[in-house]
Amino acid sequence: MEKDIKCQRDWRKVVGEESSCPRRQAIPRGVPIPDSVPYYSSEEEGLGSDSEGEVDDALHSPSSSGDEKVARLSREGGVAFFDFLVSKAIVAPIVAPKEKGPKEWTYRDVMGLPAGQLEEWRGACQCEIETLLKRNVFDIVERPSGRRVIKNHWVFNIKPDGRKRARLVAKGFSQVEGMDFDQIFSPVVRFETVRLILALAALEGWYTSGLDVRNAYLYGELDEEIYMEQPEGFHAKGMGREKHVLRLRRALYSLKQAGLAWWRVLKKSMEELGFVNLDSDAGLFMCLDEASQTFVIAVVYVDDAIFLGPKKPAVDTMKQRFMKHWESRDLGELTEFLHMRIGRAGQSIFLNQAQYLQTVLERCGMQNAKAVPTPLPAGYAPTKSLDKAANPEL
Repeated sequence: MEKDIKCQRDWRKVVGEESSCPRRQAIPRGVPIPDSVPYYSSEEEGLGSDSEGEVDDALHSPSSSGDEKVARLSREGGVAFFDFLVSKAIVAPIVAPKEKGPKEWTYRDVMGLPAGQLEEWRGACQCEIETLLKRNVFDIVERPSGRRVIKNHWVFNIKPDGRKRARLVAKGFSQVEGMDFDQIFSPVVRFETVRLILALAALEGWYTSGLDVRNAYLYGELDEEIYMEQPEGFHAKGMGREKHVLRLRRALYSLKQAGLAWWRVLKKSMEELGFVNLDSDAGLFMCLDEASQTFVIAVVYVDDAIFLGPKKPAVDTMKQRFMKHWESRDLGELTEFLHMRIGRAGQSIFLNQAQYLQTVLERCGMQNAKAVPTPLPAGYAPTKSLDKAANPEL
C-alpha cells in the first residue's frame, strides 16, 4: 500500500495534479466539426506534420529544461507524446541475410542457376547416379502395395580442390524401427586411441600412410526390404516407369543402418587380409607378418584409414591389398586425419585443429574476435607463491 501511494505521489509530481488539457480525440471523416469544440480534430489533422513540430518545439525550446519538456508532453499526451517515445526507442541494427551456400541448396535452387553452372551441377548429379548403378545399390521396381516408401534429397558441396559434389541422401528420419531397421550402432575408433598410436609412431619412428574409401556406405549390404522414391530430376522414362520406386539392395547415406552395414563388410574384408581388431577398441586392427617378422597396424574411422608400422614395404603391401578390395583414394604420407592436421619433423609429430576451429568460429560469428595466447583476464600478473612445495625437487 505504501509503495502504491509513493508511486502515485511521484507521478503527480512529474505530470501535475491534473492534465493541462484533455487529449484530442479523432472523429470519423465527413462529420462536421463544430467551432465550439476546440479539442477535437479529424483523422487527417491528427496524423499530420503538426505532431512532429510539437516534438521538435518540446525538445529544442530554450525556455524550458529537459524535465519540463518531458512533463509537458506526458501531460498533453496524444500523437506528440507517442512520437517522442518512438524517437527514443532503440532500433536493432539491420543485418543483411546471409547467402545460402551449396550445402543449403535444394535441387530447385540448382535449377535456377545460370546455364553454365547448371550444367556442371547436373553433371555432378549424373556422376552420382552412375556410381549408384555401378555398385548395384538399387533396382527399379513397381510400387508395392502396403509398404512404406521413404523419400530422398540431393546434398551439394564444393570440395577444397574445387570439385563439385552431389550426393543422393535418403531421408532416414522417416524410417520405422522394427520395419525398416533393427540395430544401428556402428563401432568407430576412439580419439584417445588415435593419439596413442600416433605417439607410438613418433617414439618408434614408424612409417604412416593414409587413404580414403570412396562412397564407403554404398558397400554395405541391407538385410531389410526398403523402398525409396526416385531421385528428383532423374526419373526413369518409358513403359510407365516414371511411377516406379527403387528397391535398395545396398546402404545409402543417411539410412539408419548404413554405418552398421558398412562396418560388417569392412570387418569381414579386414579378417580376409589377416587383420584382427582389438576387443577394447573395434576400430584398431593389427596384422602380424611372420615372413618379414614385422606387424602392420590399421586405424579405421568409417571411411578414413591409417596404415602404419615399423617397415615401409610391409605397410605399403597391406595398403595396396586393401585398395584392391575397396575403391580408395591414396593420401600418401599422413597429413590429416579426423580434422586434425598432422605434421612430422624427425621423431616428433605435431597435431593441430586450426582449420576446424576456424570453421567453428565462423559458424558462431566470432571469426573477427580478438585472439589471446592464454584464456586469462587482461592484465593478469602471476604472483610468486610463498608456500613451500611438498617435494623440493619439483
